[in-house]
Amino acid sequence: MKKKFLALALTAVMALSLAACGGDTQSTDTDTSSDASGAETGGDGQTYTVGIIQQVQHEALDAATQGFQDALTELLGDSVTIDPQNASGDSANCTTIANNFVSQGVDLIMANGTTALQAASSASQTIPILGTSITEYGVALGIDGFDGTTGFNVSGTSDLAPLDQQAAMLQEWFPDAQTVGLLYCSSEPNSQYQVDTVQGYLEDMGYTCTQYSFSDSNDLSAVATTACAESDVLYVPTDNTAANNAELIGNIALDAQTPIIAGEEGICKGCGVATLTISYYDIGYATGEMAYEILVNGADPAEMAIQYAPQFTPKYNPTMCEALGLTPPDGYEAIAD
Repeated sequence: MKKKFLALALTAVMALSLAACGGDTQSTDTDTSSDASGAETGGDGQTYTVGIIQQVQHEALDAATQGFQDALTELLGDSVTIDPQNASGDSANCTTIANNFVSQGVDLIMANGTTALQAASSASQTIPILGTSITEYGVALGIDGFDGTTGFNVSGTSDLAPLDQQAAMLQEWFPDAQTVGLLYCSSEPNSQYQVDTVQGYLEDMGYTCTQYSFSDSNDLSAVATTACAESDVLYVPTDNTAANNAELIGNIALDAQTPIIAGEEGICKGCGVATLTISYYDIGYATGEMAYEILVNGADPAEMAIQYAPQFTPKYNPTMCEALGLTPPDGYEAIAD
């Protein structure tokens, strides 16, 4: 079911589409009709093919992909064919999938995850591309002075939570801690962006911070073990490799009795005690609505502003809190099993 804020987001996107010049996007007839199910379709019987590149399979990205598919199916019914492909955390797979979609001449590519977006953007400068679960588009795409629109065939939605509030959350839970380890994958530029930013806030609060980076899942265990041994508390950002290995990190943290503040709910469910999180399903759904505006109404992604989640929810992990003897402050929602 559409959320109220998604309806508002769609209104904003439609306003942008009226000002769009079309650029290199593949526009279609703006007349629409409804099929028997009530879904809008192209008035001339236009059909569309949309390819999805999901960087890796884990709870957050899965929810974003599902939201995207649900939105397009509701809006276009049988007029759209969606081809979801999972790269299994391999950047080379992202490139192969993107190139295959370009060869097939799909009408739009949805890239779920930073590496997937980078691969899609490199593969085509003409096919409309929408990202989701991207923390910071300027960092992901190397755009200097990023102002909210890319200026080329890419737009989408962001999963960026207020990093200052995540730092404040860590202080709320652990005011007496002295050392904070920041654990992240060095191959994900948006993870580097997050830990750099959070570190600045934490150091202003008086914490001593150390970054612990792992290159991939192969050295994660060793790095996480060191981080837990040397830190009073860890911070793990919205990092796809960490999300895909959250239970491994959680087991290491439990053995060391080191609590973790996580960047999003999926990671927190596997290894954290608390998070300030968004709904990945909702940002995926909003991305699907943006895709509809591009495919049916000819909106230009170059001029479509990146959309952000309108609300953030403080949550805690009951299992980890119990295991570590922690009581959540007031105002936190329990993460469901």
